[in-house]
Order: sequence, then C-alpha cells, then structure tokens
Amino acid sequence: MSTATMPGIFRQDATVISLVGFAHGTSHFFHLMLPPLFPWLMSEYSLSFTQIGTLMTVFYVVSGIGQALAGFLVDRWGAHRVLCLGVSLLACSGILVAGAPGLGGLYLAAFIAGLGNCVFHPADYALLNHRVSQARLGHAFSLHGLSGNLGWVLAPLLMTASATAFGWRVAGLLAALAGGTSLATLWWKRAELSDARIGEPASHGGHRQRGSGVGLRSVLKLRLTWFAFSFFFFSTLGFGALQNFGPSLLRHLYGLSLAAGTSALTAYLIGSAAGLATGGFLAGAATGQEKLVGFSFLCSAALAFVLSLSLVPGWTVIGIMAVMGFGVGIAGPSRDMLVRKSAAARLGTGAFGRIYGLVYSGLDAGLATAPLIFGLLMDAGKARFVFVGMSIALLAAIVAAQAIAAEARQ
Repeated sequence: MSTATMPGIFRQDATVISLVGFAHGTSHFFHLMLPPLFPWLMSEYSLSFTQIGTLMTVFYVVSGIGQALAGFLVDRWGAHRVLCLGVSLLACSGILVAGAPGLGGLYLAAFIAGLGNCVFHPADYALLNHRVSQARLGHAFSLHGLSGNLGWVLAPLLMTASATAFGWRVAGLLAALAGGTSLATLWWKRAELSDARIGEPASHGGHRQRGSGVGLRSVLKLRLTWFAFSFFFFSTLGFGALQNFGPSLLRHLYGLSLAAGTSALTAYLIGSAAGLATGGFLAGAATGQEKLVGFSFLCSAALAFVLSLSLVPGWTVIGIMAVMGFGVGIAGPSRDMLVRKSAAARLGTGAFGRIYGLVYSGLDAGLATAPLIFGLLMDAGKARFVFVGMSIALLAAIVAAQAIAAEARQ
C-alpha cells in the first residue's frame, strides 16, 4: 500500500466508525428511554417493580428475536438500509410514548422500540468488519462500545431532567427528536455507507465471501453459536438489574437518594466507557482475549458481591460502581474480537451478519430476563440477592468466554 493512500483510508475508517458509533449511541439511548420514567409511570398507573419491568421484557424479547433474523436481512439487503429502518422505528417509539393513552400504549411503544433496536448489532458489525481496515478494528470495536455507553449515560440524565421539568410525555418527544436526528445523519452520509460498497474487495480477498451461503440450520448447529450466545446472555443479565432497578436497589441497601442512586448508575456507565476506551488498545493482540475477559469480569464479580453484603459505607458506592463498570467495559473490545475471530474461522466473513445477529441476541435475552428475575427479588425485599445474582452471572460469562476461545483454536 502506498503512503499516498493511507490518509484516504484513515478518513474512510474514521467516517465509518463515527457514523456507526452515532447510530449505536442512539440505540442505547432508547434502551434507557423508559427506565428513567419508571417512578412517574409507577405512580400514575399504580404498578409494581415486576409489572413495570415487563415493559423492558417486551422490548428485549422483541429485539432478541428480531436480531437473530435481522442478521440475514443485513447479509441479503444491505446494512445501511436495515440500519435506517431501525432508527426510524426508534423515533416512532418515542412519539408513541409521548402519546400513550395508558399502559397498553406504553407496551406498544416498547414493542416498536424493540423492533427498531434489533437491527443494530448485525448491521453495525457488518459495516465495521467490511469497511474498517484490520489495523483499526480493535479501536473500532472500542469506540462502538463507547458510543453505546454514551447513549446509556445521556438517556437517564436527559429523560429524568425533561420528565422532572416538563412531564414524562415531553421526555418521550425528546427521545423521538434524538432518533430523528440520527436518521437524518445516516441519510445525509448515505454515500459513505452505501450498500453497494459492502462487497468491495478488501484485504481479506476471497475469504470475505466464504460463508455467504451459510444457512440458519448450519449456524445453529455450531457449538460456537451457543457458547457465544451464553456469554452475551450472562454478561448482560447483571447489567439488566442495574439498568432497570439500580437507583431503587441502592436506596434499599445503602439508603441513597434517587439522585445519588442515579449518579451511581451513571458512574458505572462512565467507568464502563473508560474501560472500553482502554480496552481498544488491548484488543489487537493476536491471542489472549479470553484471559483479559476472564480477569476483568472476575474483578467486577467480586465487587458486586462486596456490594451485596452492605458492609461498605454509602459514600464509597459511587466509586465501587465506577470500578465495577470499568472491569466490564475493558473486556468489551476483546469480547468483540474474540467473536469475530471465532466466526471467521468457523463460517467465513461472508456470514458476519448472520452470526452477529444470532449470538448478539443473547444480549437482548439477558436484558429481557433481568427485569423478571430481579424484579421478583426486589418485590420480595431481597435486594442484596440482586448483586449476588450479578456476581454469579459474570462468573458464568467467564466460563462461556473460555469455551469460545477453545472453539476458535480447534
């Protein structure tokens, strides 16, 4: 490669990473469109933690099922088209929240939001794997995760502030505006993500197309698929508890106010974002991604268990949450590289959309299950067991990560 082409490649990589990251941040914003509004919704409709948690179960069940199928649409129809469709549905869900006449309207909004959310991982990772040069993939995965965390950080702050000042229906309109802005950006820069360019030759040559004829049955028969699905399921099961009930959980265990509990959740997300940024520099190693995942998850599992004991003073909780988030975040880019390496070895790069769609649906499965399991624990007054469950889930994810690495070596 001549040095003359290097600035052009850098600009292309930076543009693709930025556009995909912005879209990913939008999807994560909508993950937390509803949970910050739970106190208002529970008061208005007299709902329990379990009942309000089912809104997010609907969201993630729809997203998980749809994500497994969206990967095939990405490989067939093109990632950009599918991505724009998903963002459009997210914007519509915000409008539905704003105009919801009752609980049924909120369920409809959660359904539409889940349908929109399902496209992001297969579409995003297909674009990154096919458009970003190999040398920058680790950083691409890092920034992709970082943008998602930014969406998680902004959503509780903006949704809570707007609901407090103007009411929860106005907060729904704010979410719709965020989705509309993202869609306009993707359409404006559509030439950079043109579906026609997905098949362009790259450094992988003919290997890129291997796997383009792989069907659903073949993917489902692979042990790799189920190991990776399990890894994502368990790694997000614990986060689902924090996402839905974090402030209430910390109020029960440590007597923190709603504002302090929200700050602790924000600290977790900021810590996770810092971990993702750091992890991008570590993910490019040829081997050993599973070791980094195992060590960092083990540290976070230990901290979750410490929080379950209620032995530390309340003023330390925000710091502990930040460190726990860092441990989960730093593993993110290595996690994505591990799945990429294993998928390419088993199926070829032509099946990226399908394999990412199926295994990343484990994220949605974990987040859909969390409100049911941990909502019951909260209603039963067993708040400390929520942190115990988080610790166990992270340990199970470590086992799954080692199994993925073993499959890649075979």
